[in-house]
Amino acid sequence: MNRRGWLQLTLATLPAACRRPEPPAARAEAEPEIPWQPLVDSHWTPAMGGELSSPSSGVLRLQWGESLSAAKWTGPPLTVPFEMELEARRIDGTDFFCGLTFPVGASGECVTWVVGGWGGSLVGLSSIDGKDASENDTTQHRAFEKERWYRLRAKCTGERIEAWIDGERVIDLPTAGRSLTLRPGPIDVCAPFGLATWQTTGEFRSLRWRPVSP
Repeated sequence: MNRRGWLQLTLATLPAACRRPEPPAARAEAEPEIPWQPLVDSHWTPAMGGELSSPSSGVLRLQWGESLSAAKWTGPPLTVPFEMELEARRIDGTDFFCGLTFPVGASGECVTWVVGGWGGSLVGLSSIDGKDASENDTTQHRAFEKERWYRLRAKCTGERIEAWIDGERVIDLPTAGRSLTLRPGPIDVCAPFGLATWQTTGEFRSLRWRPVSP
């Protein structure tokens, strides 16, 4: 056997770990990201309480009312699973400047994410197992500055509800076996998707949503 033949035979009998690795297969292309869909101003309508206006392009304002001020989305419906983003701020008042009502199940269940309620600091979901945002697993308190924009994000997969404030996750709730309902009262006017404030003037901008994988 000549030298070349001997070398080929030797390489063929080497353990796999000693051979030169095969070049890695080309990576499969990542699935394209689902684009965001803007929640445009023209599809919001006043539902109760203070006036709904647009003081500048792309900004919605819910004016202070005697109790709840609310606006309802009249455009194409949001369907679970989804995520949405917006920026919100308190202009005047001392109670919640963003009450975001959204669907959480295929049967029409909804909850409200309260930001800045019960005196101005409470964050939580209403309602979980019949308990409102002030007394369930999602209850917490944090300081909110007047006239400062806060970046809010909510995600609902049908199995979990998550929420973020300025990139910090503040709610992470598995929903299996939990009763998810709206707090009894006027917040019903926002279902299945709406915005509200309580004795407070709030502003909203950069509203958008998109479907997500369950």
